[in-house]
Amino acid sequence: MNDSPGPVVPPITGTAETPQHVTIFDTSLRDGEQSPGCSMSASQKLRFAHALSELGVDVIEAGFPASSEADLEGVRSIVREVRGSSLATLARCHPGDIEACARALEGAAKPRIHVFISTSPLHRQHKLNLDKQQVLERAVAAVEQARKYVDDVEFSCEDALRTEHDYLVEICGAAIAAGARTLNIPDTVGYTTPSEIRALFEYLRDNVRDAHKAVFSAHCHNDLGLAVANSLAAIEGGARQVECTINGIGERAGNCALEELVMALRVRNAYYNATTRIDTRRLVPTSRLLSRITGMVVQRNKAVVGQNAFAHESGIHQHGMLKHRGTYEIMAPEDVGWAQSQMVMGRHSGRAALSDRLQTLGFSLDEARLNSVFAAFKTLAEKKREVFDADLEALVLGADAKAARGYRLVRAHVSTGVSDGSLPTASVQLVDPDGATVSEAAVGDGPVHAMFAALARATGVDLNIDNYHVSSVTTGDDAQGQASVTARVDGVELTGSGTSTDILEASALAWLELANRVVRTQRQPQPVAAPRKVAANA
Repeated sequence: MNDSPGPVVPPITGTAETPQHVTIFDTSLRDGEQSPGCSMSASQKLRFAHALSELGVDVIEAGFPASSEADLEGVRSIVREVRGSSLATLARCHPGDIEACARALEGAAKPRIHVFISTSPLHRQHKLNLDKQQVLERAVAAVEQARKYVDDVEFSCEDALRTEHDYLVEICGAAIAAGARTLNIPDTVGYTTPSEIRALFEYLRDNVRDAHKAVFSAHCHNDLGLAVANSLAAIEGGARQVECTINGIGERAGNCALEELVMALRVRNAYYNATTRIDTRRLVPTSRLLSRITGMVVQRNKAVVGQNAFAHESGIHQHGMLKHRGTYEIMAPEDVGWAQSQMVMGRHSGRAALSDRLQTLGFSLDEARLNSVFAAFKTLAEKKREVFDADLEALVLGADAKAARGYRLVRAHVSTGVSDGSLPTASVQLVDPDGATVSEAAVGDGPVHAMFAALARATGVDLNIDNYHVSSVTTGDDAQGQASVTARVDGVELTGSGTSTDILEASALAWLELANRVVRTQRQPQPVAAPRKVAANA
């Protein structure tokens, strides 16, 4: 067994001058990837591992090599390319699992083998059919075997929060003696509460033999919606590593959400006095990448990375935001990767927000004209869930709105190329702002990409799409689909929306709404609004 000294573990109580470092252990590629709907190919896992390393994650759990040959090869590809983070692999306390981890980690700059075994009475009896002594012996043997391959070994007590406390003390002490450098105490089924888990970590640190030789880690599931709260409480109790995932993906209700935990430590730094090395400006891009890879859309009101996290519709809130951002935001959107706060125009919006948004669109209205448009806006907002920029432009332009519509879709034809193996193609026919017919065609990586390429050729507008999303707005076989396209134009994030029973048509309409805004700006230059602290969304 490797007899190198264990880690130097910092004291639990820091000072304002010496904040404590919390290790961020991301298990999106292992626990997260195991959840239904989140499976990733080897190339996707490699791409996301690079993103996690760039984000500043301390430890990336790359997979469970013994589960399949594909997972083993996926881990190997990550080991070959990803640097800057420790790379961990998971193993049951079985010799074959540990050997598979060792093979997968060959050549890793900072390898870690993470071994686990169930310790709760329920799991010992019904899952393992082993008594306490047998579980302890397997745990010690597994840690000792893993230490023959790597210096950095982590040991986890599965279902720790439902395990007898004296037995946790015994098995954790034995794992440290066998060479474990990290002790993970998982709330495997999301059962505990903040006060309970904090007390448990304090108890373990006070009672486990040689506790100072290991880093204590928390791994909380979200079955009762407490994963982040419990992880923060574990930190208060002495945990100096937290296992979490991007967007909180994971088994059942998921894991502790990395972005929420990290921002809680940052925003409430004076309270927790703990830091991470996460580049928080990459949280939103990393979240969006995971959504694109897995197809798991983040709910709008999700903390930090949800579309509504920095969006304001209430007139009272919008008025406060226009005066001072701090009235209704406890963190800056730019700090987590959003371009800016969003002023969503809807039935709750007030006159100040409307005036501000119209100025952003280039309209400078006198008081009488603003009152007239505001009245029309309120009437429209009662009929629509959200009023978009195109709607506001139509309200201001009035009788000239039809002429200002820009390019209009006449027809579109899209071929996926699936049946004959050819490239996806699309052809579109438009009426341009002058009333002439324009037709173009293009190929792409997929049918939507091909259609957007054809629209770009037809209009001469090249949009750099940041986000594309399709959802159902009604139910049934003839349900309407709403497409949303977001792009950055001259540094401003704009969103176009289109609705149709045909999702490809809805997508084309959303793309054209953005393109027409660009065209109108080019053809009819309008006054530029003065710089503002808070910008609105499209």
